[in-house]
Amino acid sequence: MTAVSTTTPAAPPALGDGRQLPRTDLLLLAVSIAGISLSAPLISATVAPALAIAFWRNGMSVAVLGPYALWRHRAELRGITRRALALAVAAGALLALHFALWMPSLRMTSVASATALVTTTPLWTILLMRLCGVRAPRLVWLGTGLAFAGVLVLTGVDLSVSSRALLGDGLALAAGAAAAGYMLLGAEVRRTVSTTAYTLVCYATCAVVLLALCLLTGVRLGGWSAGAWWQIFLLMVAAQLLGHSLSNRVVRTLGPSITSTAILLETPGAALIAAVWLGQWPPAAAYPAVGLILLGLVLVARAERR
Repeated sequence: MTAVSTTTPAAPPALGDGRQLPRTDLLLLAVSIAGISLSAPLISATVAPALAIAFWRNGMSVAVLGPYALWRHRAELRGITRRALALAVAAGALLALHFALWMPSLRMTSVASATALVTTTPLWTILLMRLCGVRAPRLVWLGTGLAFAGVLVLTGVDLSVSSRALLGDGLALAAGAAAAGYMLLGAEVRRTVSTTAYTLVCYATCAVVLLALCLLTGVRLGGWSAGAWWQIFLLMVAAQLLGHSLSNRVVRTLGPSITSTAILLETPGAALIAAVWLGQWPPAAAYPAVGLILLGLVLVARAERR
């Protein structure tokens, strides 16, 4: 006689107040992480200059989002205050700096190292906020200390590999700091400006700055194979439209702590894709360092949730 199971299906995780997390948003968050994880391996594999990839990634995004933003948010775009417009432009310039630093780092050090170091953005955010007088809980500083210990171990490992890998680590770390400034400015702008309007101004500024950098440094903006163009287009869809856009979509319901903690999965996800697709295996000593960075960031996210 077959026994009848009385086990009820497992419920999705709950929010801090006991409410259940929406399954749809959890699925969207998983898609977002997959898209972001594909970003670093795609950049590393694309046969085109890193600055040119950064420009086209943002330029294509503006071409896709621009018509919708101008159609639905034309009045809002006309009514943006000078202060909000200046902050949005500054955020776009910092985003361009982030791309200009991080994307070349992927050609100099391993995907795992560059991704782990660029995800230290929350730590730089905390330090910038502390300079502005905002005090953080002890658990935040504990997580920050662990993460930076991991950074020191990882850079020491890469120094033993080559000075080029160490320089790549430095670029990725600086890219994380630039992203922190971009996020803080964006949070201030979005108090009075919708995400769509802000995104258009920010991405357009980012594309213009990156185009200027390409022209000033003589970086070629075309002439590649059809395969390279498809990789850039896939990067725009996966990392920009699916990755970042879906993260912005679910953060309203899942909360910043859950979303930011989940996005840390980008590091192992990108490392796994790079290992399978590109055959890029970091030194064994790098894995404990990456683990320290991720543990520190998890502690920071838990402190934020409390």
